[in-house]
Amino acid sequence: MNRAALFDVDGTLTDTNHLHVTSWWEALRQGGHQVPMHAIHRAVGLPGEDLLDHLLDENRDRTGDDRMSAAHDTLYATYFDRLPALHAAADLLRTLAGAGWKVLLVTSAKDNELGALRRAIDADDAITDTATSDDVERGKPAPDPLLHALELVQVPPGRAVFVGDTVWDMKAAVRAGVAGVALLCGGIPRGDLEDAGAAAVYRDPADLLARLGDSPFSRVPAT
Repeated sequence: MNRAALFDVDGTLTDTNHLHVTSWWEALRQGGHQVPMHAIHRAVGLPGEDLLDHLLDENRDRTGDDRMSAAHDTLYATYFDRLPALHAAADLLRTLAGAGWKVLLVTSAKDNELGALRRAIDADDAITDTATSDDVERGKPAPDPLLHALELVQVPPGRAVFVGDTVWDMKAAVRAGVAGVALLCGGIPRGDLEDAGAAAVYRDPADLLARLGDSPFSRVPAT
């Protein structure tokens, strides 16, 4: 039977969360909204529309939402040629693929952004497929992106592990019935990740790779 290793990208495999924070802060400022960066940081990982709903008044005039999302995308795109992968991210993916896991990226990133992220990670040979929020009606923390990824490789939730860095990732894992592994490199506190349902927490991809043998990955048998 197949096993699926699902990975968020921003903040999990690439050190990009704070680039999103800066881009959203400027986009919101251009839209006439002053939002603290710490609040934006906690919202990173949500699809753009949901992020704005989370940060702004639900009764606001929404006519500027598309402009703010476009401004974020334009600002973030200026970093595409230098997005930094986190240490050992590619090694982690290749180790899992070499052990027979189907490795899938599950992200809210749009196609052109995902292309830049994949170039930064530089492990396409280990990646089986990708699932984005564009593929489903609801993004994380809904389980839809994870369940869609599992459908792509015909793996049941009980034979999958999802690695992410936000509370939205861990809530999606719980709702999908998938073991959630959290990384601290995205900047979210351990307690928040555990409260959201993380089965285990590691510093970063290198730490998870070093401790793979006693991680939730080791609890999914090969057959």
